[in-house]
Amino acid sequence: MVLDVPFRYLLIKRLVTVCTSKQTRNRNRDIFVKLTERSYITRSFCASSVRSNENEEDSADSSRLSTKLTSRQELLSRRRRPLSPLERISSLLPEDVLSPEVMQLRKEKLQELDGDTNIQVSDSDCTHQDHGPDGVAKEDHLEPHNAEEETPASSCSEEEQVSSSLPGETLLSLGELLIAEYRKKKQLEFRKMFQLQNRARLQSSWGIIPHNELIGRPAGCFQNTSMGVPIFIRRASLEDYVLHMKRGPAITYPKDAVTMLMMMDVTEGDCVLESGSGSGAMSLFLSKAVGTKGSVLSVEVREDHYKRAVKNYNNWRTSWGLRRGQEWPDNVQFHNTDLLTASSLLAGWAFHSIALDLISPHLVLPTVLPHLHPGGVCAVYIANITQVIDLLEGVRCSALPFLCERIIEVPVRDWVVTPALKKDGQYCVVKAPNLDEHSGQTNETSDEAEQDNDYGPKFRSIPYIARPHPEQLSHTAFLVKLRKFAS
Repeated sequence: MVLDVPFRYLLIKRLVTVCTSKQTRNRNRDIFVKLTERSYITRSFCASSVRSNENEEDSADSSRLSTKLTSRQELLSRRRRPLSPLERISSLLPEDVLSPEVMQLRKEKLQELDGDTNIQVSDSDCTHQDHGPDGVAKEDHLEPHNAEEETPASSCSEEEQVSSSLPGETLLSLGELLIAEYRKKKQLEFRKMFQLQNRARLQSSWGIIPHNELIGRPAGCFQNTSMGVPIFIRRASLEDYVLHMKRGPAITYPKDAVTMLMMMDVTEGDCVLESGSGSGAMSLFLSKAVGTKGSVLSVEVREDHYKRAVKNYNNWRTSWGLRRGQEWPDNVQFHNTDLLTASSLLAGWAFHSIALDLISPHLVLPTVLPHLHPGGVCAVYIANITQVIDLLEGVRCSALPFLCERIIEVPVRDWVVTPALKKDGQYCVVKAPNLDEHSGQTNETSDEAEQDNDYGPKFRSIPYIARPHPEQLSHTAFLVKLRKFAS
């Protein structure tokens, strides 16, 4: 069979094209097989490194395996930052398909990594956590990060010596109410009130503190937990106790209680009537204000609230006696009765002031009015503004001899004021404006010299950051001041 020249040329070209495409497919298949084998080796190396961190007996096997890594796998394992998609693909390709420019860049990178002696291959691919002596995993935010957080714990011994030598100061003993606090970067992270008991433990997310380690310690010291976190231990004040004690109903917050005491002008020796004992918060503030010579009559209509108020009052008296060595004055009489029908209870009583915390206070005003001294103040704690309107309407309609002097709300706004810090933890320094370049250079060097001394920068050379605290106390109640006038 004889073929013409054009047809023979086309047939040869087609055969050459088929052969070329077959060779290309074979070469691509070989490349894919090599990439699969290399990725399997890399995954097996990561798995062996993780097992070596969990089990010390397998550390020898992982070290032998790490010595067999190629330069390409070392480049992948030693990288600190995340790789881009282009870098991942180029690192997996064989060297014969890379351009000379890429190979040169890879060699330079390997030389830089070889010069860094602080990088370890087994620690870069697999993440791990540090463990304390008790086997509990430590988190980064649990450890002190600067010298400011370490100085209170280191100076605790000096504080103990000073506190123990002061007259009238007593050490912590069993039965006292204490406050445990932990602050991270001057921000409160943990606060808890507890009673010091034998063989008990203070548990938190920052570790455990046995109560026996706190017995005999001075108040206001730092105690390390089982995880090495310094917790500040101090005695609970009356404000702390009111805010952290067990509650039945809502309490009268300290900011409102202090304002009510100022409205009523309570002094030592006064006789005060309280209606609505609640959880006993206002009863404690009144008990402290009237002192040992005064008395407080507290009336509560609900039995569960009455029991809670009595229990909280007795718990505070017990803790105070252990703390000061003398008893808290037992000057509050609690009664579980309704003030509307308590005419027999009030018989013979005369009050300098009255504190009401009721849903409908205007209903009891005719009952308590005859027992209030002329010119005395009745302070009413009301949650809603509609209740304030009902109170004023009740006074107007009943023609009671009361003058409404004030209706206020007590806002409290916490602020955060802290020195400005740089990213490296050093203080920022205030620099005065410079008129010429030479004076500017001298001022910068002097500022750096001031930061190198033992006492830090000089006075008022550090800028401060001041802003409202992100957690604010919202509305609690309205305070109404009614004064009795002589009819």
